[in-house]
This record gives sequence, C-alpha cells and structure tokens, in this order.
Amino acid sequence: MEPTKAIQYARDHRARYLAELKDLVAIPSISTLSQHKPDILRAAEWLTKQIAAMGFKNVELMPTAGHPVVYGEWLNTPSKPTLLVYGHYDVQPVDPLNEWTTPPFEPTVRGENIYARGVSDNKGQIFAAIKALEALSKNEGLSLNVKILIEGEEEIGSLNLPPVIAQHKDKLKCDSILNTDMGIPDPNLPALTYGLRGLAYFEVWVYGSAQDLHSGVFGGSVANPAAVLCELIAGMHDANGHITLPGFYDKVRTLSDEERAEIARRPFSDDEWRKTANVPQLFGEKGFTTLERLGARPTLEVNGILSGFTGEGSKTVLPAKAMAKISMRLVPYQDDNAVEEQLKEYLRRHAPPTVRWEVNKIVSTPAVLVKRDTPAVHAAIQALQATFGVKPVFKLEGGTVGIVSTFQSVLGVDPVQMGFGLPDDNFHSPNERLHLPTHYRGIETYIRFFAAAAN
Repeated sequence: MEPTKAIQYARDHRARYLAELKDLVAIPSISTLSQHKPDILRAAEWLTKQIAAMGFKNVELMPTAGHPVVYGEWLNTPSKPTLLVYGHYDVQPVDPLNEWTTPPFEPTVRGENIYARGVSDNKGQIFAAIKALEALSKNEGLSLNVKILIEGEEEIGSLNLPPVIAQHKDKLKCDSILNTDMGIPDPNLPALTYGLRGLAYFEVWVYGSAQDLHSGVFGGSVANPAAVLCELIAGMHDANGHITLPGFYDKVRTLSDEERAEIARRPFSDDEWRKTANVPQLFGEKGFTTLERLGARPTLEVNGILSGFTGEGSKTVLPAKAMAKISMRLVPYQDDNAVEEQLKEYLRRHAPPTVRWEVNKIVSTPAVLVKRDTPAVHAAIQALQATFGVKPVFKLEGGTVGIVSTFQSVLGVDPVQMGFGLPDDNFHSPNERLHLPTHYRGIETYIRFFAAAAN
C-alpha cells in the first residue's frame, strides 16, 4: 500500500528538514583531524537526539577505539523483518579552503543545491533515511523493525567499526541492511549499486644516500631517488593504460553480457565526463568503455609524491629519499595481499641497484559484490520505480565502502546499496553540494522502501 500520508508529511515539512540538515552539516565533524574530536562528538550527539525523538529505544553512543558509533532501535513488530540502516557522520577535510565559494561549514543554498562539506557524503543521505523513518512513524507507522548504525570513521577507513560489529553481532542481527552511502548516475535515473571496488593503499620509498647531497658536487655520479621513483611509477602503466605489475589481472572477473548491457543503460557522455573532470582528454585502459573503467576494472593511481626541497626559491640538493603514495582500486576476487606482492615483484624487477626501496601497506579493503535478487532489493526496485517513474539501473561503483565486506562476513547479510548523491556533488572536493530536488525524491523513496520492506 502506498504510504501517502507519510509522503505528504515529508513534503509539508521540507522547510524544517532543510533547516535541520543545515544544523547537521554546520558541525565540522572531520574524522582525520584530532582537533575536531569535540565536533565529532557533537555531530554524534545531534543524531542521537534526532533518533530518540522518533521514539527509537536504546539510543546510545557505542564506544570504539576511535570515534563513537550512533545506535538506536525500533523493535515493535516481532513478526516483521529487521532492517539495519547504515551511514556515517564524519566528513573529509576541506582543503584547499580558498577554492570554496562559500565557507564549507556555513551551508548555503544556491539555486537547486545546498553547498557544504559532508552535505552529500554522507550526512545528506543518512539524514534522508532518518527523515523518512520520522515521516512513517508519525503517520502510517513503522511496520518493520529498524536498527540504525551511523559511524564516525568511514572517511578514515572504518578501522574501528569491524570490532564493534563483531562484539555486538547478536545485537545487530538483521534480515537486511540499507547502505545509504551511495549515489545515482543522473537526477532522472535511479540506481542500485551491486559492486564496490576495494582499496589497497601503499607508500613506496626509494633511498639513495644517507642525507641530501650537493647536486653540483655529487650530481652525475650517484642516482637521484626522486628520478628513479618517477621512472618506476611511469613504468607501472603501458602505452595502452594497462597496469604492468606481474599477475595483476590474473583474478580480475570478466563482465557478463547482461552486466555490459546494464552498464550501457546509463546515460553517459565521455565529453561531459571530460568536462566534469576538467581535463583536456580522457585516459584509460584500452578495450573498455569509460563506464567499465570506472567500476569494473582495477586501477593504480599516484596520490602524492614527496622528495627533496619544495620550499620557496632554490636549494640545489640531490635528495636522499623519495616517497610516493599509491592507491589501487581492486575489483572482486583480487586479493590485497597478492597485489602487495605483485607491487614488490615489479620493484624487484625494475628498481636499479643504485638505490634501495621499501613498500609499506597503509590500509586495504576488499572489493565486494552483493546479491541482486533478495526481498529487500525487490522492495528497493519497487520504491525507486514508484518515485522516479523509471526502472532503476544496477551499477558497479568505483569507490570503496569498507564496512560492506564486514556486513557480509560477520552479519551474513548483503546490503541494499541505495543513496542519492550525484556524480557532480563534489564530495571530497571544494564546493561539495547536494541537489535538493533529488534529495527530496530520496526521502520519498526511502519512505516507500521502508513500507515495502515490511512485507
């Protein structure tokens, strides 16, 4: 049955919803910066008040070794399924600050968008789910059991959440999970994400002399670690964009014809993507479309390089060492430990004897695939189609949400991955924004989803 009263309630309360969303995103809950620890706590407490006000019970801040997890539950219908709703309240740093049109923690509406750090990733998405639950609880009523789990460390790898899930496995037991940390490809095309790339992140160090040397006295007689590192990095891709680490593609899955057809359903223009990225020309692995490269193929990227003198003016040194931060987005069946060994084997084969090197793994998260034929997925399809008027597309996502694999392995449940961020929301970048018409559609979709999931 269509939850018409709840949907109308959500429409009638949009002004209040927007004001509350502004209150939430104005809190600078940057998880990676220690000076924002009080703000992290403030954001978590703000959410607990919202959840408690809906009549949820056992609302608490679950402690972790890092930032707390917000938890609450509505368990009033024992005969109905239990849904765990997941999101995160922490946000990325705001650098470079001078590229923001308006201050990142002063949420500002311009046109159809609201601009602020974290407004799309993920505060706007989890807020939409909370407001949908509120609309139902005050109208038709919540006819399924709901547990809410909102973490404060997703942007730094969710390192402390898996132990919490393992410790509270019985408490978090559920029939299905809603992961709100997702998006859709277009305001008029809804989507469900069934695959997420994993992440393997490394530091590669190259060492020469024991200290920086005079580039005039020693230049030409000893190897330059910065130059060697650049040559090694350059060799990690060939002319066709293929990654040259030995064995790197051995476990990469081949897309089925049905998956390729589903990818092709998405409206996509290489030229528009080029403009969004603001680059003169796109680049990628030969033999695959841009969309296939974005979700179904693994990558190797240089995230930063550090070496020698980089201050103002000149200092003629031959640096003693050089470091590159390298991330790899992995696809299902690739193993992060195997990839680490492949990186080391590449360096063994190609690093010259004039330097020594080491590889340090910083963090790793496996890629995941989730089932597409579950009752909860069918409820999501029904809700998306009713709200957007078009059948949703199943998509592979290029990003990583590390906790999904923990949900699968510890709780034994595949999530429904449904959120409403857009590709041009600038998450992790200056001028992050949320498209308000799509946001309001998201609230209505969640209302329909919660109502349908009860059955």
